[in-house]
Amino acid sequence: MFAYVIRRVFVGVILLIVMSLVTFVLFFASPVDPGRYACGKNCSPAQIEQTNKALGYEKPVIEQWTDFLKGVMVGREYPDDPALRAAAPELVVECPAPCLGYSVVNSVTVNEQLKERFPVSLSLALAALLMWVTGGVLFGVIAAVRKGTIVDRGIVALSLIFYAFPAFFIGLFLLKFVAIKWEIVPVPEYTAIAEGGVGLWLQGLFLPGLTLALLYMAGYVRMTRAFVLESMSEDYVRTARAKGLKSRRVLVKHSMRAALTPLVTMIGLDFAGLMGGAIITETVFNYNGLGKLAVDATVTYDLPTIIGLVLLLGTFVILANIIVDVLYAVIDPRVRVG
Repeated sequence: MFAYVIRRVFVGVILLIVMSLVTFVLFFASPVDPGRYACGKNCSPAQIEQTNKALGYEKPVIEQWTDFLKGVMVGREYPDDPALRAAAPELVVECPAPCLGYSVVNSVTVNEQLKERFPVSLSLALAALLMWVTGGVLFGVIAAVRKGTIVDRGIVALSLIFYAFPAFFIGLFLLKFVAIKWEIVPVPEYTAIAEGGVGLWLQGLFLPGLTLALLYMAGYVRMTRAFVLESMSEDYVRTARAKGLKSRRVLVKHSMRAALTPLVTMIGLDFAGLMGGAIITETVFNYNGLGKLAVDATVTYDLPTIIGLVLLLGTFVILANIIVDVLYAVIDPRVRVG
């Protein structure tokens, strides 16, 4: 098992390196001068040239990429040109490892932006994960056990209804009616645990988390129902019942354990995707997470920030795959990792 994890981590690192190279080629090998994006539309040719020197954009793409990798490993200083740093040492910006670049648009390192926005997206993703996994698995199992009854049909029908609604509709409905008009819960506002405690932190995450949970929960209800029904028809489940085991024990110990294996893959990848930022939900509730940062960076052509976000999301996806593969052997003993 340990050797398998080491191999997967090694492959994941290789994938991140390749992804960073592809990202650099796509953004910095384009016909448009990246210095113009960083400097702005009204910059003179001299200002664009100075911006290119400050960020190292005048170098070949491969050299920029190797400098980026060095910054990730040992850190980096901006401006990139040693002559500019010597001429104005008071303007030198230290970017410690892992340095993901410097945003001229916001006059701050990409690391600092990610550090500020990351807790918001992480909190929102965790709140949504807890809601949709609990509700999706629970209602999916109930629908499977009550197959063909009005309970089963009602749960499936509701899941399809919620699945059909887009995120912005659910978010706006909850915000306008549940929070503002009916005042069932306060208007959500993100508050860090260090600032307001666990209570305010959870209060601010309830409606945004519920918005995402309703969307994901709908799919998990249907998938859980299908997986449980499939596992209940397996030979080992029928054998367990023939031995006289109670239905609840057969469901929990045998059927559910097998049904959870494919669900773990879905949970890991969906959670990793949310870590890149729930763009629509964060925009509706005005949460300054990674999704809103991605929108702002795209609008302002903030290429270093976009690259940092791409690599961060890629890291979460790779880590999620590694964790999922390891959990397979724990959840289902039939799975053997070589």
